[in-house]
Amino acid sequence: MKNRKLVSALMATCAMGLALPAAAESDYGSFPGVTVEAKLIGGQQYEALYGRIAEWEAATGASVEIISKKSHFEIDKEIKSDMAAGTTNWCVGSNHSSFAAQYEGLYVDLNDYVPADTIAEFVSGNIGASTVGGELLMLPRAQFDVSVLYYLKSNYEDAEKAAAFKAEYGYDLAVPETWDQVKDQAIFFADPPNFYGTQYAGKDEAIVGRFYEMVVAEGGNYLDEDKRPIFNSDAGQRALQWFVDLYEAKAVPAGTTSYVWDDLGQGFASGTVALNLDWPGWAGFFNDPESSKAAGNVGVAIQPMGSVTRTGWSGHHGFSVTNDCETKEAAASLVMFLTGEESQTAESAGGSLPTRTAVWAANIEAAKNGTDAFRAEALAAFAAGAEYAFAVPPIPEWGESTNIVFPELQAAILGDKTVKEALDDAAEGVDELMRESGYY
Repeated sequence: MKNRKLVSALMATCAMGLALPAAAESDYGSFPGVTVEAKLIGGQQYEALYGRIAEWEAATGASVEIISKKSHFEIDKEIKSDMAAGTTNWCVGSNHSSFAAQYEGLYVDLNDYVPADTIAEFVSGNIGASTVGGELLMLPRAQFDVSVLYYLKSNYEDAEKAAAFKAEYGYDLAVPETWDQVKDQAIFFADPPNFYGTQYAGKDEAIVGRFYEMVVAEGGNYLDEDKRPIFNSDAGQRALQWFVDLYEAKAVPAGTTSYVWDDLGQGFASGTVALNLDWPGWAGFFNDPESSKAAGNVGVAIQPMGSVTRTGWSGHHGFSVTNDCETKEAAASLVMFLTGEESQTAESAGGSLPTRTAVWAANIEAAKNGTDAFRAEALAAFAAGAEYAFAVPPIPEWGESTNIVFPELQAAILGDKTVKEALDDAAEGVDELMRESGYY
């Protein structure tokens, strides 16, 4: 598989002695008096990177005005509203490989603004996923995402719990390897409303992405080769039933159908959730005693198996420059700064996965030779998990399809429809969308 080769190549480079350039050594140009307006994804795990913008301002003489900072789902809606209204003269926007194909005509081809040798410093697979129709629509940041399993270690160090679990379920209590084991343990650990076995994102693209990767793990898929929806299969029903069973057992918080990423991050950091499938960028936050009650008690493991393979919904964040920006060179300079080696080194220190080969290698080397056992454990889990990474369907209709599917998934979770009814209704809606889009 391509991702296994990618990870092997990155691991192999760790023997190289790599020194990352200091900020003063990088020339990002001079743009005195220029103001770059930006619409950026918001969230705790992104603030450290944005804190570095002052360095770019000092180096270039320009200034940055962040005119919007929201979750990617809200930013996506805002950007599409701007496109409809023709108000896209701001300059830099957060982007994502799962969203990029939707913004036709909005962003410049960065091949025209970023030196080829700079582009070559990124992992080629990430550059490929950032390219739509031959145009490089974003530079990847240190947010290559594939989820791993975070867990509270104390639950596996309690002899009484271990004995009670084995008596009830017939096998030894250990960090779960499969999604069936996650369900068993989540139900066992749950003590609502004080403590929950697990949690999941329950709305927008977030739940559809989670459902999608569970379908794949069960041997199914979202669309077939002709772009026809096929998630209302036996694999799809098994996947959705997992979400339903946990909700019915009260093993997840009652509000989980309204949760997205920040809710999950804060939930696990509260120390009241036993098992949490989540993104790499949260690792440092979860183990920081200033931000997390779970700090010092956090374990990290490769994501669990379904019936066929491990889950691996993946993508990466990046930054783009609009065609209507009046100062494209300054905007491109800011994008290069935010995705540069210094920025990726700083951002990946919190647990996120870099998209620059040199930073991957430096992080692996540092973890191997360092004294931070948690960092080494987390990085090993991320590297193993990346072998199973796969993207969402690379079509402009992905986002629109999730708006059709997620209310149906919610209906099944809340008991308003059966699993089969919900998936059949969702598939009917996506089928209509694909037909209208001219795929068949």
